[in-house]
Amino acid sequence: MMLPVMMMMMMMMMMMMMMMMPPAASAHGVCFHVSDGSITIDMPKDLINVTAVIEDRRSGGLQCRAERLTCDLLCTVSEPFNRSSDCLPASATDADRIISVFMKPYYSCLLILCVPDVVVPLISYLEDSRDMKNMKKLLHLRAKCSELFSVDWKVKTAFIRAERRFIHNISGSAPLDGGGSELYDMGSLSLHVVNVSEAELASAGARVQITAPQLLPENEPFIPAVWLPVDALQMIPQEDRVVCLVSYTNHSQFQFADEEIASLVLRIELLDEQSFHNLMTPIKMIFRVPPSDVDIGSWFQCHYFDENDFWWKPGGCETSVNQTEITCSCNHSTPFAVLLMRGPVSRVHWDVLSHISYVGCGLSAFFCAVSIVIFVFSRSHRTDFSVSIHVSLSGALFLLNAAFLLSEWGATVEPDWVCVLVAAAMHYSLLCCFTWMAIEALHLYLLLIKVFNTYFKHYLLKLSLAGWGIPGIIVAVSLGVKDFKQFYGLTQMSVSDTNQTNAICWITDDSFFYSLNLVYFTLIFTFTSGVLIAVASNICKMQRVFRSGSAARGESARLGETGRSGLTVMGLTCLMGTTWGLAFLGSGYVNYPILYLFCILNSAQGFFIFLWICLSAKKQRKRDMEERLTSSSPVKTSADKYD
Repeated sequence: MMLPVMMMMMMMMMMMMMMMMPPAASAHGVCFHVSDGSITIDMPKDLINVTAVIEDRRSGGLQCRAERLTCDLLCTVSEPFNRSSDCLPASATDADRIISVFMKPYYSCLLILCVPDVVVPLISYLEDSRDMKNMKKLLHLRAKCSELFSVDWKVKTAFIRAERRFIHNISGSAPLDGGGSELYDMGSLSLHVVNVSEAELASAGARVQITAPQLLPENEPFIPAVWLPVDALQMIPQEDRVVCLVSYTNHSQFQFADEEIASLVLRIELLDEQSFHNLMTPIKMIFRVPPSDVDIGSWFQCHYFDENDFWWKPGGCETSVNQTEITCSCNHSTPFAVLLMRGPVSRVHWDVLSHISYVGCGLSAFFCAVSIVIFVFSRSHRTDFSVSIHVSLSGALFLLNAAFLLSEWGATVEPDWVCVLVAAAMHYSLLCCFTWMAIEALHLYLLLIKVFNTYFKHYLLKLSLAGWGIPGIIVAVSLGVKDFKQFYGLTQMSVSDTNQTNAICWITDDSFFYSLNLVYFTLIFTFTSGVLIAVASNICKMQRVFRSGSAARGESARLGETGRSGLTVMGLTCLMGTTWGLAFLGSGYVNYPILYLFCILNSAQGFFIFLWICLSAKKQRKRDMEERLTSSSPVKTSADKYD
């Protein structure tokens, strides 16, 4: 009996909210298809492309998909309709994409799209109503729109604010006597509201233990143990000495970046928006985490969730680790959890590396632009496919450096699409760089290793389509699925020894980053490394032939030739992006020498390629001059083998 009544009240509240919305609603025709055990609602295509199935006619809608988005469908039954029908006429009105459907006098339904523009105002409305029953409505909405509540920043922040207000309302209205307590199980979270008595404080030592609410049976071993300071509680009058402990089965609203929350999340709240702060005797909590192998350079650390900045911070908490038990001693009351830290870069090194990156990327972008300008205004270089490929790589590096230099600026611009555009541009240019590095290796393989039978029609055109087209397809598909998952946007980079973070525009989903970029680069790195090894082996063979045929020449000449060969291999290493492989050596933990090498070599890659192009052009002019002196007819080079 209670469930239909609650659903009716929920519908009435939703209808009142929709009536208060300013845009005028428009009416549309709707079909109700009634069959045994289920009702299907077909909306008109001009309103919304949706087919919603009500599985239980008396308890409401459970399945809803609309315009490639999830949605929430709430229905109440005024009078049962027991006959089957292909199409029962009904009407629908929409206001700000909240759609009301009526089949009088039988059914009244409310359809809510899981999009931020609809959900955020709805959360604010439920929060402002100050009705404790709206807490379940809010949790119901979160369960239906779980994907949106997990990824959208505005929805998360609105939900956290509303949730905290509801928790305080429940604490204030709980029927407690001195020493009494109440448990509230709301599915995704549980509350334990306790009025701590004088007798409990008198019998305790420095701290009094408060039991955290139990959750699912499988989570029982990981419920934290909590002790609150007696001296701080004694400062609160008996009637106001109400403490609320909240445990969560789902804490996705507290994840705003790539934090690894290793324990359950525990919230500690006091009555009437009060809070503990600057405690002489800290709150003691013992969290239990599942047994796991912690990588070198990783550790467990106690954090609290700052509800002003919406970020996890370690300030005010001390951590003591004993295998799978982590003891947190904190001097304030907020949401707490144990995070698995992955050894981010410290502030001093972060600043130095940032300056190196910005200076290197600035120089690299400048010299890449110079390379492109020289190529455009030089006729002799346009017929050389090697130089054309070098310049194409320079163009990709120019885009990458420019996008990187704009990444922090884009994070400060108000329209969200600017940051998404910068992040997508940086990802596209990065994939272009990797692809052109592979093309450099392929071209070198065809020139120096597979010398014969290497004629390809429209050779440079095909390479250009691959170099610019493959990354374009990947990024276009990633942007095209933004209705399901937003892969680009604002990302927070944490710093290990401070509470500060750096916001940049980049890929927001770690699984997408590693599954795509890492696999893509690993394949290219394997290919380019194989070609580089083969070329280096050929150079060594040529060096041995040179040494055996030049016994009469001096030692300085042999050393000079060896040095030139070494520089050639180093230049090819930079040209084919093999230095990007240093990222593999720095994975899993912070290795500062590797980080500095990676930063210096790769941020200045455009400058090194400019030098390579200049030296190659100088050598080509020298060969052309020698050929003109020794012969009246030019000799074909290997670059002329392609059409």
